[in-house]
Amino acid sequence: MTLTVAVQMDPLAGINIAGDSTFALMLSAQARGHRLFHYGAEDLNWSDGRLWAKAHPVTVQRVVGDHFRFDEPVSLDLGEQADVVLMRQDPPFDLGYITATHLLERIADRTLVVNDPASVRNAPEKMWVLDYARFMPPTLITRSLDEARAFLARHREVVVKPLHGNGGKAIFKVGSDGANLSALIEVFNQTWREPHMIQAFLPAVAKGDKRIVLVDGEVAGAINRLPGEGEIRSNLAVGGSAEKTELTAREREICAALAPELKARGLIFVGIDVIGGEWLTEINVTSPTGIVAIEKFDGTDVAGMIWDVVEAKVGERNAPATR
Repeated sequence: MTLTVAVQMDPLAGINIAGDSTFALMLSAQARGHRLFHYGAEDLNWSDGRLWAKAHPVTVQRVVGDHFRFDEPVSLDLGEQADVVLMRQDPPFDLGYITATHLLERIADRTLVVNDPASVRNAPEKMWVLDYARFMPPTLITRSLDEARAFLARHREVVVKPLHGNGGKAIFKVGSDGANLSALIEVFNQTWREPHMIQAFLPAVAKGDKRIVLVDGEVAGAINRLPGEGEIRSNLAVGGSAEKTELTAREREICAALAPELKARGLIFVGIDVIGGEWLTEINVTSPTGIVAIEKFDGTDVAGMIWDVVEAKVGERNAPATR
């Protein structure tokens, strides 16, 4: 089976090919003989029931500085000419991102969109996780300084982060003295209209923040991400490092609880974050990462697992109807 795969992502020139999960997916697809096209979310167009993008046919190779080649762009009808759309642009999860999900939802009955656009829109990382609050650390969603102060008084140390942030950006620890809490909430309220997330600080983060990747609800692998020196953030994008790890019984329980809903929502490639072997902090569905590091430490071909699922689902869609 040869698929036409349209990859909706950020500019290829700026990615780090050594660790980029989208690039790994593209390499894997190309090795299987699939045709690749690249376009940005800003290139989407809709008229008269058609959704198309000005897309470049692309080939990729693992050569730093020469990792992709574009052919002349074409007007690619995503509902009629593509078998798969990989929605892999990075957040922020803003109105531009949300609009792209609405547009892609209009072709999702004809073209497999990974992850399902309606489910991505309805499951932002730090909001959908509230459905699994039993696995979360103590958490407050608020814009109120008074509520933030009361929460800090109960938990002594807290972490404040934007509700729709990504990549470890704008995450702050506030100690028991509350120094800068009022200024921080003031800045957050001026910067974002939505509420903010405040969580009890987990000292176990010093030993790492585990990224667990699930493919169609099944555990594909995990890495433990360690914070850099002087940091509480362990995201690889802000200087964290990765190490080999195993899942705890509690982490397996979390994954088992999530699995049915991931399958039901069409969330094929998902990364969850767990601290201290027990505290679920995020369910990443927009543009999860980590598959390159997992392959490095475990030898697991997560990209191949994802394409196995995608090919099977496309095959099911194309199978003749039976009575």
